[in-house]
Amino acid sequence: MGLDEGTIRDCPGPHPRPRGPTRYAVPPGAVDTHAHVIGLPPAYPFVEARSYTPPEAAADAYLAMLDATGMAFGVLVQVSVHGTDNRLMLETLAARPERLRGIAVIPPDCPGREFARLKEAGVVGLRLNVLYGGGVGFEALERYGALAREMGWHLQFLIDAADLVALAPRLGRLPVPFCIDHWGHFPVSRGLDDPGFRTLVSLVADGAWVKLSGAYRNSVAGPPYDDTVAFARALHAAGPGRCVWGSDWPHVAHWGPMMNVGDLLDLLAEWVPEAGARDRVLAGNAQALYGFPPARAA
Repeated sequence: MGLDEGTIRDCPGPHPRPRGPTRYAVPPGAVDTHAHVIGLPPAYPFVEARSYTPPEAAADAYLAMLDATGMAFGVLVQVSVHGTDNRLMLETLAARPERLRGIAVIPPDCPGREFARLKEAGVVGLRLNVLYGGGVGFEALERYGALAREMGWHLQFLIDAADLVALAPRLGRLPVPFCIDHWGHFPVSRGLDDPGFRTLVSLVADGAWVKLSGAYRNSVAGPPYDDTVAFARALHAAGPGRCVWGSDWPHVAHWGPMMNVGDLLDLLAEWVPEAGARDRVLAGNAQALYGFPPARAA
């Protein structure tokens, strides 16, 4: 979950030796739909309003993680500590355009000429974030929806599921697809019948996308995050064709035991036990949302 207001803590880096799953084979064309690259000041300044201070997460380390875990493709999400300065993400996309896509964060008054540059670089969506300092909120939701429609993009939301109850009518009127990060940063102690979680399930059933990611953010019990299984299964049942998986690498703003990405991939075997359905979460669904080519038959 987010941090106490006014608190800025250093957070650790990711596991140094990422691996793939041990319980199943990653399908061809698999996509990690949620990761960040992070630069260091002064070249890549941090915003003063940030909620945490991360170590560097370089492009080379990110690409090595994709290779080690069997991911054919990756989606970079603009990290909150860099605010609306998308430079590092765009530089990384430009270096591997065949493999990467991006989700940008832009101010409401972003110049129109910037949109074409973002799209050419591989940006396919815009992120709104109300959980961590440095993000852009929902005040201009409709404006972002119109921009996304014009550019052929979708919207991505970092939000507490509790806030979806009041926001759902506005989301239902958006002219573009939208995706909820980490299934709403929802602590499982609230229970399956919590109004926020029920609203999230309803939104997914009605057409929203959801990232089956961030187990360590939602779990109360901790590793191996077994208390998340019923919730992830409920979301997948509501929209099996609109669930995608993300590593959330390098796991910023997390101070608990540092998991291996392979542990999170193994957990997906519990979240989506049927192999064909799990392959669609890892590959087919994400390829459709982010515009990656389908894997060729062997």
